[in-house]
Amino acid sequence: MSKPQKHKRDDPEQSRLFLKKAREIEADEERSGADELLGHLHRKPPEPRASSRPKNVLFLCTGNSARSIMAEAILNKIGEGKFRAYSAGSQPKGQVHPQTLRLLQKLDHDTSGLRSKSWDEFAQQDGLAFDAIITVCNNAAGEACPIIPGKPAKDHWDIPDPAAVTGSRDEIEAAFKHTYGMLQHRIDAFVVKAQ
Repeated sequence: MSKPQKHKRDDPEQSRLFLKKAREIEADEERSGADELLGHLHRKPPEPRASSRPKNVLFLCTGNSARSIMAEAILNKIGEGKFRAYSAGSQPKGQVHPQTLRLLQKLDHDTSGLRSKSWDEFAQQDGLAFDAIITVCNNAAGEACPIIPGKPAKDHWDIPDPAAVTGSRDEIEAAFKHTYGMLQHRIDAFVVKAQ
């Protein structure tokens, strides 16, 4: 019978060399990872794309007390970060309809900045360019718009005026809810199409 041969793995010198080599490889990998990380830190961030700016949308109607106000609130809520909505009227009422505010507050919209205003405010502003202007009533659709900065896309949504509804409190509330639902549906489609 012959004596069993000693395997290399049983050789203390071989084990020491193996461990030394394994530590060197591990150290090289750590340095390589650190260099890669440092490379990422020293790179310039990518230039912001033109589309990274929120798209400015102006909703127009005659009185700027119900439909265009609702549209402004809806788009600012669902399009946060991607859209910035505004509203105005050709003949503003001077105040937002109380039922508009009640409904929007009930649906958790921020109403703090909502006010009835003339479209002239936006025609005179420097630096605010609109990507889209949407009329939300029949009266405003046929009127000549003032010169608005930018090259906005224009659209018209035929939305009935809930402020014109007379009747019981329940009938008026129902009219505002119906208008809100129509606007929500149109704005959802607008957001999807614009992305």
